[in-house]
Amino acid sequence: MYIKKVVLEGFKSYAQRTEIDGFDPLFNAITGLNGSGKSNILDAICFLLGITNLSQVRAGNLQDLVYKGGQAGVTRATVTITFDNSDSRQSPLGYETYEEITVSRQRAFGTTQEQ
Repeated sequence: MYIKKVVLEGFKSYAQRTEIDGFDPLFNAITGLNGSGKSNILDAICFLLGITNLSQVRAGNLQDLVYKGGQAGVTRATVTITFDNSDSRQSPLGYETYEEITVSRQRAFGTTQEQ
């Protein structure tokens, strides 16, 4: 199983919906200029997988994950990852028959509710 696609919307420096695909099953690298949001992609993956230590995603609180802290009209941070699950030998138990698994996590600005 490997990441097939990452979709970010309102997460840190990604105000608009941004879709990143074309991941390789064996090796990937994220390159770009300073300040282009490379580390925010890794932070998004960690957020989706349930990281609880916010200092590891460079945030003082969960509101820091929303684009500009919600002050730019963006009210939620959403991260969606689609995993390629075509190799049933590596599938999570109970998911062997699914070709893909999609997981989302959302943080709404000004609430403690997560979806």
